[in-house]
Amino acid sequence: MTLAARPAVAVLNWAAGRSERRLTHQDESTRLLLMSKRLQVLLEEPELREIQRLARRERMTVAEWVRQTLRAARRREPLKDTGRKLEVVRAAARHAYPVGSIEEILAQIERGYVEEGPR
Repeated sequence: MTLAARPAVAVLNWAAGRSERRLTHQDESTRLLLMSKRLQVLLEEPELREIQRLARRERMTVAEWVRQTLRAARRREPLKDTGRKLEVVRAAARHAYPVGSIEEILAQIERGYVEEGPR
């Protein structure tokens, strides 16, 4: 039986030592053949329906939509660790910048609002 003729069920049985490779869905990408881990996420029905709607709108499977969304979330995460960021902030704090008291600063801010007017 060819891959296209197989039902759209099954999972990869490759890791179990079988030579048979079936995809989760007939239209799923062939790169699934090389993937080795599965992630199960429990969702409430309304949330799942919303994700399905979003995936349909992008013309992709829910699995691909989830993979792309997780990749995008990872890209948004900072690459540097928190320790390095704290080190930079502490180094900047050691410098003397021209500032006034909090009262002076707040008064300048307030004057700026009054002079410029509402935006």
